[in-house]
Amino acid sequence: MEQDCLGRHLIIELWGCNDSIDDAAHVKAAMLDAVKAANATLLNIFVHAFSPQGVTGVAVLAESHLSIHTWPEHGYAAADVYTCGATMKTRAAADVLCAAFQAARTNIMEVVRGVAPDEAPCQQVAPQPEHVRKVTGSHFKATVPRLGGGV
Repeated sequence: MEQDCLGRHLIIELWGCNDSIDDAAHVKAAMLDAVKAANATLLNIFVHAFSPQGVTGVAVLAESHLSIHTWPEHGYAAADVYTCGATMKTRAAADVLCAAFQAARTNIMEVVRGVAPDEAPCQQVAPQPEHVRKVTGSHFKATVPRLGGGV
């Protein structure tokens, strides 16, 4: 089967999550369940609990990665699932994470990665001419105009 892209990247927003997003053991278990549901191959996993709250986890997969970052004080978790293979079920992983944290609201976006530029145009986030970069030694500073007159 020929792929239409090199990878698929799910960006998962979970709002109204239960308190388990502040439990590193539960986050790790949910990540492992998501890896299994996605038919992915786990190479390594690291989960860190912050003080006073919040958890970050990264699962390195043979197919790419799965990560999660939580803000219990907001009932919010941000996750992403990236695959560069045709066998991984990214949506199944997202479903497991949504269920594990009992999210009241979810938003799942899919970004298709690795499509040749002549096959599909790239979408610009900010107008190119106003993008300013200043590089000094080993430090990088980027200034990007806010869209929509933000805060």
